[in-house]
Amino acid sequence: MARNIEDIQRDIERSRRQLAGTLDELANRSKPQNLVNDAKAQAATKLQDQNVQIALAGVAAAVVGLIALGVVRSRRRSNDLKELQRLLAQRG
Repeated sequence: MARNIEDIQRDIERSRRQLAGTLDELANRSKPQNLVNDAKAQAATKLQDQNVQIALAGVAAAVVGLIALGVVRSRRRSNDLKELQRLLAQRG
């Protein structure tokens, strides 16, 4: 059954409106500020997860431990160097 021209034109116009709405939605979603806001919201949601909090606490503890280890080693090397200088000064 053949469609008449008015039906075809209405279908075309409806399709155009739907496409325009879709393009507007895509343009809105791809704006940098909207992308930033979406990323913030996703990060905030993930940070509410207890498993993520535990993992972040573990990473933070490891970083603090490594920094403390570095400071202790640096002080030990400094003390060793001072002792070596003292011994060399006594010798000479």
